[in-house]
Amino acid sequence: MEIIIKSEQDNITALFSGRLDTPASLQAAKDIQPLLDQADKTIILDFSGLEYISSSGLRVLLTLRKEAARKGGKVIIRAIREEIRQVFLMTGFYNLFDIQG
Repeated sequence: MEIIIKSEQDNITALFSGRLDTPASLQAAKDIQPLLDQADKTIILDFSGLEYISSSGLRVLLTLRKEAARKGGKVIIRAIREEIRQVFLMTGFYNLFDIQG
């Protein structure tokens, strides 16, 4: 699992690649700290390289969403694969995020 974070003007983009499973979610929780620190901005999560997400991975995303809501920011998910989209639909996460493409 790898998360690459790029800061732009009013946005922050995080590129996810690999499997966000239980072991990887522990590291991901640490890796998203820059996103949590700047959760008052628009955060774009690029899932084009994300192959799998577990319930632990979903918890990491929920933490990010809650912090963005608290600080007045926004989380957008882009380039979501069909397998990940299905997980989001089954768990109700699809309605919690702004999913684009």
